[in-house]
Amino acid sequence: MKRTIAILLLICLAVCGLAGCAKKTEGDLLSSIRAKGKLTIAMEGTWAPWTYHDESNALVGFDVEVGRYIANYIGVEAEFIEGEWDGLFAGMDSNRYDLVINGVDVTPEREEKYDFSTPYAYIRTVLIVRSDNEDIKDFADLNGKTTANSIGSTYMELAEKYGAKVEGVDSLAETMQMVISGRVDATLNAEVSVADYLKEHPEAEIKQVAATAEANNVAIPMRKGEDTASLRKLVDEAIAKMREDGTLSELSMKYFGVDITK
Repeated sequence: MKRTIAILLLICLAVCGLAGCAKKTEGDLLSSIRAKGKLTIAMEGTWAPWTYHDESNALVGFDVEVGRYIANYIGVEAEFIEGEWDGLFAGMDSNRYDLVINGVDVTPEREEKYDFSTPYAYIRTVLIVRSDNEDIKDFADLNGKTTANSIGSTYMELAEKYGAKVEGVDSLAETMQMVISGRVDATLNAEVSVADYLKEHPEAEIKQVAATAEANNVAIPMRKGEDTASLRKLVDEAIAKMREDGTLSELSMKYFGVDITK
């Protein structure tokens, strides 16, 4: 009888041990990604030249190619899912997306909630107003004014820090139209994105009046914890390889016309 109980206990322990191992494997995001054969990447798809649609309506951009490179390095396909900015992180929080690759600035607030890859780009924030606007000459002049920015973005947070009221928008084109039409007083955005917009719309009645002194680090956020540790390691390896073989610089020149990766 004792021998039978001992055997049963050993069987239970073995089963529990196997279940624990299985649970550990299932809980590892990299293992899950490799099992399904795809890396799910969230991005806006409306923010040129980071993520946007070309004339044939294909999803293209600097971050699209960065995402494909990382997925290929891991050995899986890249699956891109587009959405509004304020929903990208919520989707990652609920495990619908593996990564958000969308020109994300690293901020102390975001670092509290997410783990970031090593930076892969560096950008300054610029302040844009209508060409005939003489009231706003620096960020401090935003106090009491209105800006157009994506909800939850770094630019929205900076505008509010200077006392502006922010109107939410879904795309850079909409942002600029609100400034040009006078619906808002200004907007804050990435220097390279504004330059790209002016390249496509040289007639746009806007001007840059200020820029941040230091560049922001752009990196890839992912959920915190041991669950994402192995994925973070490979993402960092992929970024390092892109930097070493010149891919990052080439992509930056292709989409921005300058190297923002150094």
